[in-house]
Amino acid sequence: MRSIGIDLGTTNTVVFLPQKGIVINEPSVVAISVLDNKILAVGTEAKEMIGRAPESIIVSRPLVDGAIADYRVTGAMLRYFIKKAGGVFRFFKPEVLISVPAGITSTERRAVMEAGLRAGAKEVYLVKEPVLAAIGAKIPINSASGNMILNIGGGTTELAVISLGGIVNSESVRIGGNKLDQAIVEYIKKKHGLAIGERTAELIKINIGCAIKLPTEEKISIKGRDLTTGYPKTIEVASNEITEALSDQLREIIQIIKTVLEVTPPELCSDIMDKGIVISGGGALLKHIDTLITKITGVPARIADDPLFCVARGTGIVLENLNTYKKNVMTKR
Repeated sequence: MRSIGIDLGTTNTVVFLPQKGIVINEPSVVAISVLDNKILAVGTEAKEMIGRAPESIIVSRPLVDGAIADYRVTGAMLRYFIKKAGGVFRFFKPEVLISVPAGITSTERRAVMEAGLRAGAKEVYLVKEPVLAAIGAKIPINSASGNMILNIGGGTTELAVISLGGIVNSESVRIGGNKLDQAIVEYIKKKHGLAIGERTAELIKINIGCAIKLPTEEKISIKGRDLTTGYPKTIEVASNEITEALSDQLREIIQIIKTVLEVTPPELCSDIMDKGIVISGGGALLKHIDTLITKITGVPARIADDPLFCVARGTGIVLENLNTYKKNVMTKR
């Protein structure tokens, strides 16, 4: 059986091959020529063009807030990743497992299935992202015990309480790495009168971003355009400023934990208090996010191992044990 797992994310797409592990981790970005609607570049090559392309080229992210905004482009992107993932599929159509948001509608579900089939899959399986994140984070989801997973992606943050292999409660908010970058752009504009791009904002977040204020601050020099003079300018930004810039977005993410806990059965709540919240996804890499969550909710939180690839690893585990996880798998019939 030839199979391939795809963590189809708003920011990055990660491809997992059983026995080989993660073979691709590239931005979910596509560059299209305006004149003939032709796809010029996908992934890393296309991301390089963001903020640098002439009017004749549109650089777009086909997924917005975890949902497919452009089906044709998503199909082309999937085709590119499946083809790149291995010559092994040249003669066989692979079985493809794709991660989808927990709150996916039946229309969106059909669209992802169609995109997968059009990209050359023999069979398309869909599994909800929090379930895959939990499996990839080595949480025993089939046990009769409550587990809480918080997956902070590029476009959405999803929280789920999982017990006996299924999602008991879940909540998602359209805030993720992209909105955090946007918040940094706005803050630098307002406070320093400097215009920066989303790539610079992401660089600031990765280097000095922190969820809580620190007694000793880290600093970074950044270049941008002075909004008063219109000329390039370099300034220094400190980590506590970035904490301030991100505070509203982080508060909203923490609010969904409270919302879900309020409707979770008491037995499962006590399991969660014992085991804590597991944080996965790229947002888990924001320094001290676990400390902030514990401080506000009172529930212990910990970062999953290698949080960026939990969902992708989950796809691999499900593909290798389809029977064990069959009730979590939605298929195209």
